[in-house]
Amino acid sequence: MEFNPADKIQDLQYFGEFGGVNPSISDSSTYTFLSAKTMFDTFEGNADGCYLYSRHSSPSNLYLGQALAAMEGTETANVTASGMGAIVSALMQLCEAGDHIVSSRTIYGGTYAFMKNFLPKINIQTAFVDITKLDVVEAAITPNTKVLYCETVSNPLLEVADIEGLSKIAKKHNLTLIVDNTFSPLSVTPTKFGADVVIHSLTKFINGSSDTVGGVACGSQEFIDAMRNVNDGAAMLLGSTMDSLRAASILKNLRTLHIRVKQHSHNAQYLAERFEKDGIKTVYPGLASHPSHELYKSMINPEYGFGGMLTIDVGSLEKANELMELMQHKNLGYLAVSLGFYKTLFSAPGSSTSSEIPEEEQKEMGLTDGLIRFSIGLDNDIERTYNMMKECMKELGIL
Repeated sequence: MEFNPADKIQDLQYFGEFGGVNPSISDSSTYTFLSAKTMFDTFEGNADGCYLYSRHSSPSNLYLGQALAAMEGTETANVTASGMGAIVSALMQLCEAGDHIVSSRTIYGGTYAFMKNFLPKINIQTAFVDITKLDVVEAAITPNTKVLYCETVSNPLLEVADIEGLSKIAKKHNLTLIVDNTFSPLSVTPTKFGADVVIHSLTKFINGSSDTVGGVACGSQEFIDAMRNVNDGAAMLLGSTMDSLRAASILKNLRTLHIRVKQHSHNAQYLAERFEKDGIKTVYPGLASHPSHELYKSMINPEYGFGGMLTIDVGSLEKANELMELMQHKNLGYLAVSLGFYKTLFSAPGSSTSSEIPEEEQKEMGLTDGLIRFSIGLDNDIERTYNMMKECMKELGIL
């Protein structure tokens, strides 16, 4: 049977401590032991199922991690207090002073800033490359390269990574391939194509209600155990621990992810097709005009579509700002960063979520002033939404 990530989540069954249909929330920072030897074994990492201290693990966090690992087809997962917490701890686990990373040049601004500005302080360097060109990726690898890093669909330009091609390069050079799948949960399963570690910002589509921040690294038992090691584990020692109440909340929202992703994708496809037909410069992986449309089509789990993210270019930052302000005034969405909310969110990434990237590098990668990034919401009548957006564009002379 074809792997369906939503079915894997659904097949997990948790009962609460008192028979509740949701698992009981572990509201404790520390845990008791029946014997001193068990405590010693847990410190050594040899007592499976025992809990030591919530920075290390807790039942609520492990329930959520188990569900996310099932979704991504990995052995296990470690949840963190933010997406950056997952990214930083995974990279710090794999790299040490003198090492090197090859990364996509179009990635989330926070990830870019960490690699570009922070890691050199501890003598870890990063080469930023056009991830769509495999020959360029391979040419950037050095004897010190340890990690190949990309996003399935890049933020904000929506470039698509050839994960299978990147995996072959990674295996050839003994690198760890980390794929940030935040923009495409359920739509793409990176491990099917050879990803070693899959990252998510749980803040976005997976949680879906813009009320909490969280992250996860999904990978092998060996890798996640290493991250949690009390002596040298990056997740344990850097301290980006998710709170149990937040873990329980995200787990509940995860149950409806398959329904939400389908609607996000349906609405985004509808808008993208009509914007393009109207002559607006539109980028969406579900459009035949997208340079990686066929590649992405071959990667997705078809029932979940091409995702909820699209961009349009209205020519200038002034026009972009006017349009976003007008759309917000007309209650078509919110002028806000982040994504995955039930309402449409829009921002000009050059001056917001990608502002950490220097202006000359933005231009080099094709990030223009007039670009608007949309996270398309769960609108019931997307034709009505389109007509109202079109009226806004006409009012401002964009159409």
